[in-house]
Amino acid sequence: MELLMILTYAAICYAVFKIFRIPLNKWTLPTAVLGGAVLIFMVLLIMNYNHPFTQEARFYFYTTPVLPTVRGQVTEVPVTANAPLKKGDVLFKLDPRPYQFVVDQKSAALAEAEQNVRGMKAAYDAAQSGVDEATAARDRARQSFDRGEELSRAGRSAVITEQELENRRGVYLASEAALQSAMARAEQARLAYQSQIGGVNTSVARLQAELRDAEYELGETTVRAPADGYVTQLFLRPGMVAVPLPVRPVMVFIDGTSMVLAGAFQQNALQRVRAGDEAEVAFQAIPGRVFQARVTQLIDAVAQGQVQPSGTLIDPQERQTPGRALATVELLDDLSSYQLPGGVTAQIAVYTPHWHHFALIRKILLRMRSWENYIFFEGH
Repeated sequence: MELLMILTYAAICYAVFKIFRIPLNKWTLPTAVLGGAVLIFMVLLIMNYNHPFTQEARFYFYTTPVLPTVRGQVTEVPVTANAPLKKGDVLFKLDPRPYQFVVDQKSAALAEAEQNVRGMKAAYDAAQSGVDEATAARDRARQSFDRGEELSRAGRSAVITEQELENRRGVYLASEAALQSAMARAEQARLAYQSQIGGVNTSVARLQAELRDAEYELGETTVRAPADGYVTQLFLRPGMVAVPLPVRPVMVFIDGTSMVLAGAFQQNALQRVRAGDEAEVAFQAIPGRVFQARVTQLIDAVAQGQVQPSGTLIDPQERQTPGRALATVELLDDLSSYQLPGGVTAQIAVYTPHWHHFALIRKILLRMRSWENYIFFEGH
């Protein structure tokens, strides 16, 4: 940029000296040189602070390492590398039979548990009937014992003997014990039948949860696309074994809906930049074209300042580059007719409302840089 401005100024000076026939002497030549240096320095200073520029811009995109949540042998890979996919499209399938067997086992166990609940209900009803019968027997034995005591107190020993009275006492006490035993069995049956969580028997609830977990794992044998995008560098083949290890993804999915254009600016260049400011973008892949854009966000973090938990202390004397601040921009022009893969580089110029007349110089320089992209020597 500086070279372009120097050459432009030199061309203007040459034309002025020729047209106006200004002689070259110890006054005119140093004045032109020093005046040009001061002028270019002031223009650069004003532009860099009010209309910043960066060559460190790029289209960033998200990649998702694809790995299954269950282990299994790959049976089908219906996708094609670099072919567009919609969210939910099948990426690959695992052998579902081991997980289907588990679902069948849990379904059978759940049916058995539900049948057992009905059996516990019948046992509880039977125990309640036993309590009723034992209560009735106890009441009869007590009535018989009470009549015997009344006759004995009345002195009717001829009607009931002391031995018979003791027998009736024994029958009454035995029936009382039988009633307590029946009540204990009924309480045990009630606890077994009425053991519930959320209105469902605990055994049934546990098996329902296990069945849902088994069904979930069965469903995970089919791995689907997490978003719109495509799979690149597809090496997965049927017969391979896929395991849920984070360090061994089986394919890489590229999200095609969330590419972000961001530029890395000098830290002091963004002091006057705000979200919504006008911007222009020149791509190295599209020579001679400049596209309209606007600033959407200033990232409030610089990579060199991040810290993470570790076993060592931060060394303040450790030398690091100052780092650059990121700003994201949104393109306003349609780029659908151009081939722009994720990760392409770009040049971004931002125009703030301050010293807006100098924005014209920045726009001219950006277009000159865009024309420079026509020249490349790959393969020559």
